[in-house]
Amino acid sequence: MTDKTNTPQPSDAVQTTGHAWDGDLQEYNNPLPRWWLWSFYGTVVFSIFYWFIYPSWPVGDTWIKGFGKVEYTTVDKATGKEQEKKFRWNTRALLLEALGNAANDPQRKEMLAKVQAADYEQIAKDPKMVEFVRSVGKGLFGDNCAACHGGGGQGVVGLYPNLTDDDWLWGGSIDKIHETLMQGRRGFMPAFGQVLKPEQLDDVAEYVLTLSDEAPKSEASERGQAIFQGQVGGCYYCHGADAKGLPVLGSANLTDKIWTIANVPAQKTLQDKKAAIKEFVAKGVNNTRIMPAWQDRLSPTDVKLLAVYVYQLGGAQ
Repeated sequence: MTDKTNTPQPSDAVQTTGHAWDGDLQEYNNPLPRWWLWSFYGTVVFSIFYWFIYPSWPVGDTWIKGFGKVEYTTVDKATGKEQEKKFRWNTRALLLEALGNAANDPQRKEMLAKVQAADYEQIAKDPKMVEFVRSVGKGLFGDNCAACHGGGGQGVVGLYPNLTDDDWLWGGSIDKIHETLMQGRRGFMPAFGQVLKPEQLDDVAEYVLTLSDEAPKSEASERGQAIFQGQVGGCYYCHGADAKGLPVLGSANLTDKIWTIANVPAQKTLQDKKAAIKEFVAKGVNNTRIMPAWQDRLSPTDVKLLAVYVYQLGGAQ
């Protein structure tokens, strides 16, 4: 760069910085538009106010919590009355505000009252109520049931029942589903590991597989049938003489191909299938198949909505 400067430019021309490179290379001096500068200054001022309205910078072992407030309505569980609450701005308070606004929507309240007053048959015949139950029930299911049964109610083999098939341990009518939700369920099967010999456990497992055509009949399955139907095993007391289960006890139907505990479909060989069944026959089922009661956790209306929603998942229809 040289010390040589350019000839002054006319006032209406774009000005240069006054320096030249290699004799004729000049640098223009184009300042930012004034409106852009004022907009930038405005954003700086706005950000300072923003830092104090909402939670922002850390200060020592805390942070600037802001003086913005969120008002929302809650319902007191003891009295059932609505309460207005005010809390400093945060995402949790925003969620509570959104939930409160949704709960207080006049149309929603009206439809909830209709569902609450209707019986299950009336709900099933009213398309608007069915649509409402499907919408609200999905949220209730996601909040309270999906953690175990999955978002779509498909369950987990060995842990939580599939609610979309047609196999119901405790009965699949709406009344039975409602009863299950209210009271909860506790699955139980005694352990036979100390009662039956290992070869007897093998025979019983093979007989159980023949009930659903997972294995052909054999001498072993005949011996297993004698144990199943006799006093030694006594399996028919719970599963029934036809092995189709008893809903009053929550015992499984062993004649279909739906397995809620032993993951038989995932096994490829007969020996692996027998091992899967034998494990549960030997160890039993105790304190591993528990569903909590919801009568003290959800309102009667919410339980009713959930009962209809679960019924609508398809398994009971």
